[in-house]
Amino acid sequence: MITVLPAELVPPLNSEVRKAYSLRPNLVLAIVLPAITLVATTVTALLAGPANPKANPVTGGASVGLYLGVVAAILGAAYFGATAAGSEYRYQSMPVTALFSTDRDRLVAAKFLVIGAFALAAAVVVELVGLAALFGFGRGKTEFGLRLVTVLGGGLLAVVCWSLIAAGLAVLLRQSALAIAIVLGWLALAEPLVWLVAGGLGLKGFVTLLPGSATIATVAAGSFPDSDFLAPTPAAMIVLVLWTAGVAGAGWWAVRTREL
Repeated sequence: MITVLPAELVPPLNSEVRKAYSLRPNLVLAIVLPAITLVATTVTALLAGPANPKANPVTGGASVGLYLGVVAAILGAAYFGATAAGSEYRYQSMPVTALFSTDRDRLVAAKFLVIGAFALAAAVVVELVGLAALFGFGRGKTEFGLRLVTVLGGGLLAVVCWSLIAAGLAVLLRQSALAIAIVLGWLALAEPLVWLVAGGLGLKGFVTLLPGSATIATVAAGSFPDSDFLAPTPAAMIVLVLWTAGVAGAGWWAVRTREL
């Protein structure tokens, strides 16, 4: 069998893949996320009026359900990443895993590669379902062009990034539940509070460097162009990738240097 992967990386990858598709919560996510997207996109496509290029989102009101599906995919990917990376600490199986994969770099690489690949696959399914609903119920109500393609690409990037951010937090903290709580708490409470404080202090540009703001700008792709809290989409993508590299890299370093 021809493979582009190093031979020594294949066994840990196979192990992580088996863990990913055999756990019931992951199978539930694989069903629930497309279902949420289908319902949300169908409803907004049916209820929306004609596309208005001056309104937000720029892809038309009919596509709002697709954005909701992407948000659900981001949260689902964060949950998946945290549980996939941190569950071995919960069940104290990490030392045993390390016995079979003595190179910790390969161990973490396998985890992160599988997490990112599964998150990407789930995001593709979610977006295909959303597009099918738009084509079926939102003809003439949505701009099918470069902006929509940018939204879809930004959604894929955001889903993968948040799966790896959550995974990095889980291995750094050695707790999947705490990693999930931090992600949800930051996005739902902490960052919005920072937005309010920064706005009051006249530091709106600072907010563009935060992961939540970068995620919105990455997925919105041209919507809200006058917002001081959102960077242009290309810059936001770079910010989000840097956050991913920093958090995932910190988790990787923790596995390499700390006792299991």
